[in-house]
Amino acid sequence: MRNILNRSKSSDWPDIPFDQWSETAATLHMWSQIVGKIRLARTPWTNHSWHVPFYVTSRGLDTSPIPYDGRAFSIEFDFIDHLLLIQTTDGDSLPITLKPQSVADFYREVVGAMKELGLSVKIYTTPSEIPNGIPFEKDIEHCHYDQVFATRFWRALVQIDRVFKEFRSRFIGKCSPVHFFWGSFDMAVTRFSGREAPPHPGGVPNFPDWVAREAYSHEVSSAGFWPGGGGVKSASFYSYAYPVPKNFSSQKLCSASAYYSENLGEFILPYDEVRKASSPDEVLLDFLQSTYEAAAKNGGWDRKGLERELVPVVQ
Repeated sequence: MRNILNRSKSSDWPDIPFDQWSETAATLHMWSQIVGKIRLARTPWTNHSWHVPFYVTSRGLDTSPIPYDGRAFSIEFDFIDHLLLIQTTDGDSLPITLKPQSVADFYREVVGAMKELGLSVKIYTTPSEIPNGIPFEKDIEHCHYDQVFATRFWRALVQIDRVFKEFRSRFIGKCSPVHFFWGSFDMAVTRFSGREAPPHPGGVPNFPDWVAREAYSHEVSSAGFWPGGGGVKSASFYSYAYPVPKNFSSQKLCSASAYYSENLGEFILPYDEVRKASSPDEVLLDFLQSTYEAAAKNGGWDRKGLERELVPVVQ
C-alpha cells in the first residue's frame, strides 16, 4: 500500500540516543504526569482512557482544551522556547520556564500558576505506571532538563505523529487517535477488530486493574513508540496484539531489523533503523502494516470490512 503524502528524509529524523538524555527523559516523564493528571481530573471519561493523552503540536505537546466550569484551559509543553504555557479561554496565560529543577519544585510552580489563574484542581500525586513512584511534592531525585534533547525528542514525535496518521488513514474500523500517553511515556495508535476481548489480567504498578480491563475490553492491534527505558535500551517502535493470536510471533516482517521480543510479547523496530533509512516513512509504514497483518490475519479479523483502498492524493 502506498499513498505517502509527505515523505521525509533521513536528516528530518533527529538522533536521540537514550543513554545521553535518559535523566532528562525521566524528569520529563514526571513533569508530564503532573500535567496529565490535571487533564484526567477535569475531563469526562472516554473509552480506553482516550481523555487523558497529549497531542503533538507545532511547538511541543498539548492537552487540548480542558473544561473548567463555564470556561476552559489548556497546558502545552513548548519545546522551542522551553516553556510550560497554561492558557485559559478568558485570554489569560502564565508561562513556566522549563529548566533543570526537581519534580517537587516544578509541581509547586504548576500548582501556584493554576491558582493564580483561578483554576483549582486536586490530583493524586503518586505517579502512574511507575513501581515505587515518588509523590510529586516529595520528588527531588528527578531534576534534569537538557534543552537540546528535549527539542530533539519532540522533533522525533513530529515525524512519528505524521507517519502514524498516514497509517491510521488506511483503516475504517474503530481506531484511536494518534496520541501520547504520559503514564507510559509513549506515542500510540490502536486499531480494534470490533470483538470483545477476554478480561485483561491487570497488575500494572499504580494503575487500577479496572482501567486496564476497560482499556483492553476489545481486541486490538496497537503500535507505538518509546524513547527508551524499561524493556528497551534505546528508542524503539513496538507493535502488539491483545489477545495474542496463535502464530502471531512467527509472522515474517518486511524489515530485517525488526524482531519479536519474547520478554515483552511485542514486535520491536529500533528507531535508528528508521532514522538512518533512505526512506524512513516506508520503513516505518512497512513495520506498522506487517505487524498489524500478523494480528489481523492470525486473529481472523474482518479485514474487508475494516480496511479501505487508499484514496488518491488530491493536489
